[in-house]
Parts: sequence; structure tokens; C-alpha cells
Amino acid sequence: MFKRCEKIWINVNCATLDPNIEAPYGALNDQAVGVRDGKIVAIASMSELDLNTVTAELIDARGGWMTPGLIDAHTHLVYAGNRAEEFEQRLLGVSYAEIARQGGGILSTVNATRNATVDQLVELSQPRLQALMAEGVTTVEIKSGYGLSLEAELNMLRAAKQLAEQTPVRVSTTLLGAHALPPEYSDDAEGYIDLVCNELIPAAASEGLADAVDVFCESIAFSPAQCDRVFRAARAHGLGIHAHAEQLSNLHGAELAARYGAWSADHLEWLDEAGVKAMAGQGTVATLLPGAFYFLRETKLPPIELLRNYRVPMAIATDLNPGSSPLASLQLMMNMACTLFRLTPEEALAGVTRYGAQALGSAADIGMLREGMLADMVLWDIAHPAELACQFGVNPIRQRIVAGEVTHV
Repeated sequence: MFKRCEKIWINVNCATLDPNIEAPYGALNDQAVGVRDGKIVAIASMSELDLNTVTAELIDARGGWMTPGLIDAHTHLVYAGNRAEEFEQRLLGVSYAEIARQGGGILSTVNATRNATVDQLVELSQPRLQALMAEGVTTVEIKSGYGLSLEAELNMLRAAKQLAEQTPVRVSTTLLGAHALPPEYSDDAEGYIDLVCNELIPAAASEGLADAVDVFCESIAFSPAQCDRVFRAARAHGLGIHAHAEQLSNLHGAELAARYGAWSADHLEWLDEAGVKAMAGQGTVATLLPGAFYFLRETKLPPIELLRNYRVPMAIATDLNPGSSPLASLQLMMNMACTLFRLTPEEALAGVTRYGAQALGSAADIGMLREGMLADMVLWDIAHPAELACQFGVNPIRQRIVAGEVTHV
């Protein structure tokens, strides 16, 4: 099985995250992992590898642990400007409403993003993307949502596509036109949803810029009826569906998204049992965003036990954005998922691998170490996979591998 490999990692412990392997983490010890044409073609015990019969490049893992490449399934990392001054103002007691009246809040990011070229957006976004990659991220979802006009939204998606072309990382793009009302539509939400459904979604689909569509279903954003219109338009154009839902209140956005077969519903602090049941019935992933929970100092926890009881997959993501989660560390999110939400380290690792892939509609290709999957992998200098959720600030990455090619050493 190893004779046709181009590269073989030897003496490696594998946290496969394969549910067909009963051991915790889907662990297989003392393995050899063979790769050819960007895919995993062999995983077997070292005792089955005859080094005299292979001509492949051998990479000695020296007993390190290999996991699937990490997947950040919810980010807003393409944007211009920053809101650090607002962070300081809030800590000094200035209300969000007052900040907004001063021209701050999301509209400050919208104005800066609209004024940036595609090349400028790419340049500004590269450091954020590189920070994620340096911690083992091999796939990242990138949303629009700070343009809120036809050309500005498309430019954000074009920037995300350029990042994918220039960087050894897989990028899943999401059109989040229904993120907030732009100032020119401040009194005409229905008119703006018309723009999203009739112009934005068709344009993004025809140009091949978006894999999915997202909405912010919330009292401060868009109603369930308006989100329903967006979902119907997304389905009509063959795009996947995500939803920001139940973050600040329960408008049953997750339940609505599940009815459309959404890949994921995200945030979910106010999710109820009916919503959990609906997600379970449709295979919709719950993407948890502990960074926003932490940064906004929220107190309402997502219903973790309900999600477990109904066997709803739980992905973990950074929600990297300038206002509510300016945090470019997926390893930190794993730790927060355990400390704030009480996930286990195994659940956290599954959340940034297998279930992150499912949240992006990509579970057939990435998210596990399994023969036939894409060879997106990370080799870590750790003694146990739980270390990845336990410690942050000291990066134990040894190799980051995309399509069988080592990109970080």
C-alpha cells in the first residue's frame, strides 16, 4: 500500500478524528502515513511498512502527533480599518449607542471597507490569515458583510479568492450581505433585502465568488421573514446556507435555517430545544463562537447538554472580526470552548477538524485523517492531543501540510 506514495510520515501517532475508530480522538499509535497526489493513500502500523520496498520521501515524526489540518469555519477576516478606540471607549463607559452616533460601530468598518481596493483588502487581511495558518489552520471560511453594497460586497469576496490564490490555504467564501442595514437603506430594510436577493446573490453566484450565503437573524439585524427570503434566493442559486442565529435573543433563526438544510447555525447562546431538535433532524452543525462570548462579556451559555443529547455536531471557530472578536487564534478558541463552554478537549479538537469540515459542506474531503481524504494535516510536538486545548501562547506546531506539501516547518 505504500509503494505508490510520494511522501511517507513515519513513527507518527495519529489523532485521526475518525468516528469509525473507537479510541479517543480516533487515535492510532506508531503509524506511517502515505501521501500521493495531494491525498492520503495509506495509514497503517509501522510494522506493516517495509522500508526496503519504498522509494518515497520519508519524514520522521519522531513520535509526534498528527491531526487533520485545523478548520476555522466562521471568520470575517477581510475588512479595512480597526475599532480598537471603540474597545477603549466601551471600557471607559461610553455606550455602544453613543459610539454609533459618533460614526463608530459596524458602519465605521463598512466605510473603511468600501473605501479600500481589492488589493488593499488583501494586504490588510494577509497578517490575520497568516496568524491562523501559523497555528495549524489549513482551511478558513471568509465572509463578506462589511461592504453592504453590490460592488463592495463582491470586492470582499474577490479579496478572499485572491488570498486563496496567493496563500497555501483552502478558503470557503460566504456572502453575508444580510449582515446589517447600510446607511442608505436605514429606513428600508425590505428594499435592502431586495438588493441582496435580486442582485447580490445572483452576481456572487454567476461570478463564482461564494460557496454559501449567511444572514444575521436578530432583532438588531434582520427578521426571520427577511432571512427566509435570503435562504430561498440562496437555494435558487445552488449556494450553501449559514445563519448567525440566537446570539442575543431567540427568533428561531436556527430552526428556520435547518428547514433549508443549512450547513451551520452559529453563535446559538439563546437556542432552545425546538431549535436543537430541528438542527439534529437536518444535520445542521452548531458552530460555537467562544471568542465573541468572551469579548462581549456575555453570560448566557449555549445549550451544550441539549446539543450533546441530540447529537448535534459542534464546530468551534474564531468569529475573527474587528468589533466583537478580534482574535486570530483557533487554539485559543479551543481552550475557551473548554473553559467557558465546558467542552472536552476531544470535542474541541473535533470542532476544529471533523465538524468544522461538516459546517462548510466539505466533510467528504477534509477534517479527518483517513485514506482517500485530502492530505491537509498538522504534525505537533505534543505528548497528548489534549495539549492543543489546554495550552496556548506556546505554539507546538512542527509541520503544517496542505495537499501533501509542507508549508510551515
